[in-house]
Amino acid sequence: MKSLKEQTDAKIAAGRKAKPDFMKGVDEIIQQAKSFQQGSEAIKIGQKAPNFDLPNPEGRSISLEAMLDKGPVVVTFYRGDWCPYCNLQLRALQGKLKEIHSLGASLIAISPQVPDGSLTKNEISELEFIVLSDQDAKIAEQYGVAWEVPEFLLEHMRVDRQLDLELINNGNGSVLPIPATFILNSDGVVTWNYVNVDYRSRSEPDEIIEALKNISK
Repeated sequence: MKSLKEQTDAKIAAGRKAKPDFMKGVDEIIQQAKSFQQGSEAIKIGQKAPNFDLPNPEGRSISLEAMLDKGPVVVTFYRGDWCPYCNLQLRALQGKLKEIHSLGASLIAISPQVPDGSLTKNEISELEFIVLSDQDAKIAEQYGVAWEVPEFLLEHMRVDRQLDLELINNGNGSVLPIPATFILNSDGVVTWNYVNVDYRSRSEPDEIIEALKNISK
């Protein structure tokens, strides 16, 4: 089976072939974002993660505090179900979920989408991890991974993708999370993280598994 990086690299290569000018623009934006160290304010290893209480797709509130009572928690921020890179990541995490659970951990995925719009009921039933809605990106901001999306990308979403982020995110049309993953021990302290403003790059599930194993040592 291909690694997540191999899958995302293939997606990037296909994008470069189909829309070279757009991908060149994305490269420039990402490089600029990195030069301004966007994402550098993300919570660090050794820091206590902010608590949150967010709705799942069925509208039921889930708190981080309650999940930590059960053991370590993997928290991953993603842009939405409209993002192909996010979908590759979530499927890859689903494939490793048994290993995550066997290590006593839970997985929570957070996006700005409204609770009843993130996933269909069929998709919800197929996922065995928790999906939560952070509509105003306030939790993403507390974790230091909220990103004011450049107009170049917003225009691409509106015109090329026909995406209405204000509708999808219930009013928030310009702030998305930097794709990021945090592993928290049962005390809520960050023991591992991955933060990259390049939304085309994601943490490998196998790296998450190894980091969880280190908690139990």
